[in-house]
Amino acid sequence: MRPKGRTTGPRPAGRLLRASALALLLGTCAPLLGAPDTLLGVAPAHAVEPDEILSDPALEARARELSAGLRCMVCQNQSIDDSNAGLAKDLRVLVRERLVAGDTNEEVIDYLVSRYGEFVLLQPRVSLGTIALWATPVAVLLAGLGYAVVSMRRRRADAPAVAELTDEERRELDTVLKRG
Repeated sequence: MRPKGRTTGPRPAGRLLRASALALLLGTCAPLLGAPDTLLGVAPAHAVEPDEILSDPALEARARELSAGLRCMVCQNQSIDDSNAGLAKDLRVLVRERLVAGDTNEEVIDYLVSRYGEFVLLQPRVSLGTIALWATPVAVLLAGLGYAVVSMRRRRADAPAVAELTDEERRELDTVLKRG
């Protein structure tokens, strides 16, 4: 028999459950509360290697800003600043070389767009083509809704009107219903 107030030992399942719940709560709420990622043990990933960094901090800041907005053509959903792909490194070096040569940010972007197309930009420029790309699904949806509304109205208009029963038809119906 056990003495009162004494437990048989630790309950690992309960502790594990509480620890998991706490970790889940911290993982979901900390970013919402503005906690830095480093508190959660996650540091922002940058693939820029030490030999790529420029000695001039102003030029390096411009290079980082440009690199963050350029798409890695290998990874496609990462910026060249975050990608470890060889092409991304080449593009980071190219951006820095162009900046050191005196190009403006817009000239560097124009140069890369001329070589790789608009796809190299993570946020494409607003143009007639991009507007059409975004507006087409909306236009198709609205056209489909319009077609459905017109079709339903036509069906209602084409439906035969229900005629009222004559007195003779009503008496006949009453007799049939009384028999059955």
